[in-house]
Amino acid sequence: MKTDKWFYELFLSQPGMLADLIPDVDASWQFSYSAPVIKEKEFQFDGVFTPLSDNPMAPMVFAEAQMQTEENFYRRFFAEIFLYLEQYKVCRPWRGLLILPSRDFTFGPELPYQDLLEHRVTRLYLRDLRTKRKLNPNLALLQLLATNQAQSAVLGKELLQTAETEGEFERRLSLIETILANKFPDLTKEMIMQLLDLKQTDITQSRFYQQIRQEGRQEEAAALVIRQLIRRLGELSAAQVERIRSLSVLQLEDLGEALLDFTTMTDLDYHLARFQE
Repeated sequence: MKTDKWFYELFLSQPGMLADLIPDVDASWQFSYSAPVIKEKEFQFDGVFTPLSDNPMAPMVFAEAQMQTEENFYRRFFAEIFLYLEQYKVCRPWRGLLILPSRDFTFGPELPYQDLLEHRVTRLYLRDLRTKRKLNPNLALLQLLATNQAQSAVLGKELLQTAETEGEFERRLSLIETILANKFPDLTKEMIMQLLDLKQTDITQSRFYQQIRQEGRQEEAAALVIRQLIRRLGELSAAQVERIRSLSVLQLEDLGEALLDFTTMTDLDYHLARFQE
């Protein structure tokens, strides 16, 4: 997947993704990401995750996402690994992670690499995720890669609804938009927003928003509503921002629900004027 580097944003932005997929990888270990070239053969990995931990048992992870049949894939993959280990003088354990579309695809003979495939490499087949239920958020994001448009919409809404912080909501929304745009190239951003039914699945339905409502954190509520308004209408004036920051939690809740129907700045100004009446 040389053209799909966005795929690895999932691993970089979702802490613990590698630990969810690979045995013996601790969720507390952090990794840096690169896509190094093996000079002698001009091989290049999709991704190498290098442990940032001083723990010598934290493994280096060689990751590849192969979405098409390739008769020489396993030969190439293991050749890349062992050339890398020699060239970069690696002195720690390693693991392989293969993201594959289906068990029906052919990737070359397995027998020469059977022991490595069984004990060193995790193979995740996206088709196997299609019917899974109650997956954790990391695996649910990967599940998006294997679902049709209708299933993706349902799954995307569930992921947004269970976001517990504003940052997590924004991060998941960005990833979901990117995945859907790559899977369904005909979808515009507006169509993706409609597909996710953001009129119902926006901030007012997230755990973060509900926590604000329950605890009355006015400053956080104001900041969240302002971010949603900017996304929907564009940059706000200083006067509009100041007016929004002066609203009560109940007023912010009302504005947060109403903004889903705004199409122009006039709608916002009209709504803010109502609070002064």
